[in-house]
Amino acid sequence: MIKRHIQSRVENALFKGKAVILYGARQVGKTTLIKEIENNYKRDSLYLNCDEPDVRAALTDVTSTGLKQLAGGKRMVFIDEAQRVKNIGITLKLFVDQLPGVQVVSTGSSSLDLSNEIAEPLTGRAYEFHLFPFSLAELQSVYSPVELKRMIESRMVLGMYPDIVLQPGEAPALLRSLSASYLYKDVLQYQDIRRPELLEKLLRALALQIGREVSYNELSNLLDVSKKTIENYIQLLEKAFVVFRLRPFSRNLRTELKKMRKIYFYDTGIRNALINNLNGVELRQDTGQLWENFMISERMKLQNNRGRVVNTWFWRTHRQAEVDYLEEADGALQAFEFKWKPGKRRVPKPFRDAYPDCGVEFIDRDTYGSFTGIT
Repeated sequence: MIKRHIQSRVENALFKGKAVILYGARQVGKTTLIKEIENNYKRDSLYLNCDEPDVRAALTDVTSTGLKQLAGGKRMVFIDEAQRVKNIGITLKLFVDQLPGVQVVSTGSSSLDLSNEIAEPLTGRAYEFHLFPFSLAELQSVYSPVELKRMIESRMVLGMYPDIVLQPGEAPALLRSLSASYLYKDVLQYQDIRRPELLEKLLRALALQIGREVSYNELSNLLDVSKKTIENYIQLLEKAFVVFRLRPFSRNLRTELKKMRKIYFYDTGIRNALINNLNGVELRQDTGQLWENFMISERMKLQNNRGRVVNTWFWRTHRQAEVDYLEEADGALQAFEFKWKPGKRRVPKPFRDAYPDCGVEFIDRDTYGSFTGIT
């Protein structure tokens, strides 16, 4: 068992008078995590799987009296795949308001329906957490730093989804299955998605552009749809925890980019499967971009698991001077450059001149440890 670092944060939020909601993409281990938490309560908990039609019916338009009967005196109620229940926000609100002695924990495989329906009913009544694929910091509970370093290349290529990591012999087949429509099934079921083939084409286009600025206008022309449609689909992919965006950093220079975005994948294995390239790094032309995506996603997972709120950007000028990644936490700005191969490094002069107090670290395959939380 590889313990998820977010587990302690979730457990610390229990029995504080609020619902606990765990978001995450499909197959990242949400059910495993809540089952692990449930083990601590043994006979004093109730697990409800909303994939079951009778469970959905029991939680739909239910009264507080009905909820008390359903809970049956248990202190803990786990509602898995809660977004499948109509008006789930009202049901969770009733748990919090009418059953104060019962701790309800719910999961959702995307934030699409769940967050839309709970937003108003649960204002001020819920703690929200996000679970992502395994992180390198989590893997060090079962692998030594030396073993992790040996695994880096395969993890860059195949990604960090639990099944992929724990079943290496089946990894390519599992990854191709996961990267198909199953991963973003919630997006395809969303009411505004009328062209699922467009979503798949958009994902492949984004997969080929990691590490580069993404132009919505160019994507619009490439896919022959409106810019607004591109924006909407990318937002939905973010809500399904498939991709995330970095904004350009701009404070001082008129030459700094202000409108472009970079889009990365939460899991590089998914990205590679989408472009049908699971070759090792020695056979790839995109190793540098892949390393950049892998490191930024690992950093995002690390900060999320620690509960740290940071601002994140990339920096680039119109003349192509560039710094890959910037973070601001507690008023301090820190910059990072990603290079797969160790070697001599240089910070762009325009950046040094504009932000002389900002430190810059170079993250390569020999120096990634502290950046990703490996001790």
